[in-house]
Amino acid sequence: MNDRPCSAHGPGLDPAALVGRRLTGVVASWYAYEGERAPEPVVVWLRDDRGGCTFVGTGSDWCLIVEDGQPHTDLDLGEWGRLDVRPAPTGTPLTPYLGQPVLAAREERTPGTGRTALELDFPTGTVRCESWQGDLLLTTRRPPR
Repeated sequence: MNDRPCSAHGPGLDPAALVGRRLTGVVASWYAYEGERAPEPVVVWLRDDRGGCTFVGTGSDWCLIVEDGQPHTDLDLGEWGRLDVRPAPTGTPLTPYLGQPVLAAREERTPGTGRTALELDFPTGTVRCESWQGDLLLTTRRPPR
């Protein structure tokens, strides 16, 4: 693993700080243009039982930013559309884990970019947050039964 932080965004939050925190809420921001909303969120904020809020999003250099931060309000981007900020609906990869503690957190890094992925293990599954070609990609993996 390369421990070098992203040159544009710094090291961000140590994922170990998330272990033991119970997920109490997920807020997400979606890009919308001409009345159509993108299917995947642009960024997410993870609220926890300790009063913390963790921002997860991608940087312009395709790194994965993980840092303390509160959700912003909706943003009007003029002719380029808007960013709508809302509680994440049921079915978003992180919402099945509401009320569950983070059991483990792992990250992946690449030279020159820094963090590119973060995996969060919950009692009933894992969520992978990654920067995929500059977009935030959230996927769920459930343990075999």
